[in-house]
Amino acid sequence: MSLSSSNTTPEAVVVSASSVTPNAAPTPTPNPSKYSLKHRILMCLALPVWAFLGFMLAQALIIVLVEVLQKIGVPLDQIGDSVFQTIAGAVIYTLTLFIVIGVPWLVKKARTTKEELGMQRLPSLMDFVWVPAGAVVYLVLTAVVTALAMSFLTFVDYDQVQDTGFTNMGAQSEYILAFIMLVVIAPIAEELLFRGYLFGKLRKYAPLWISILITSVLFGIVHLAWNVGLDVFALSIVLCLLRVVSGSLWPSIMLHMLKNSVAFYFLFISPITG
Repeated sequence: MSLSSSNTTPEAVVVSASSVTPNAAPTPTPNPSKYSLKHRILMCLALPVWAFLGFMLAQALIIVLVEVLQKIGVPLDQIGDSVFQTIAGAVIYTLTLFIVIGVPWLVKKARTTKEELGMQRLPSLMDFVWVPAGAVVYLVLTAVVTALAMSFLTFVDYDQVQDTGFTNMGAQSEYILAFIMLVVIAPIAEELLFRGYLFGKLRKYAPLWISILITSVLFGIVHLAWNVGLDVFALSIVLCLLRVVSGSLWPSIMLHMLKNSVAFYFLFISPITG
């Protein structure tokens, strides 16, 4: 999940400093025209639906598992909320990636390459340069999107508080677990799923702007709140562009982590220190 650092700014439920390896192959330019129009349209519909269903199915399976464990007497209520949220979140993200990426390979040998995921190389120093540039673009874009939305989407509650799943925290360990979940695990998993798998696959079948639009709309939808969805829609556009200009998913992961860490401070740290 991505975090939104304020209620009026519209989001809810892996990095080495080394350079690019010299032998890393350049990312090939997608050529959607080699596929028939019917096939391209079908894939542009099927890919986001598959990613969404995988995400929802993973959550449903965990809910069923929790229900079963409770019925057979496993004392889940003795696990702290922060521990439970962290474990459950990590398992859901892992299961989602397995379903969306692994199942097609197991069933149809439809392999997702490292190039499609944007993980064909290690991070480079230039990746760190792209992050602040992307942050500036994101701040401008989300301000524009929010202003337009507030003018036309008057039914949206822009003061809605984001539900991160972490509440009533007191111990330092609980804040550490929340940080690990929201600032480390969630950005990595979501980038692999959305700007990695979905965007990487769509680029094969659709023009750049359509791939960005589909990816960003779905990313907003899965956050299940209008104000949060609008913010992460803008964020996703920038994250997609970062992947394109850098040729890698690393800058997108870094910016997503940076954005969530700032939001984490305002949501959890500032209220207890200010």
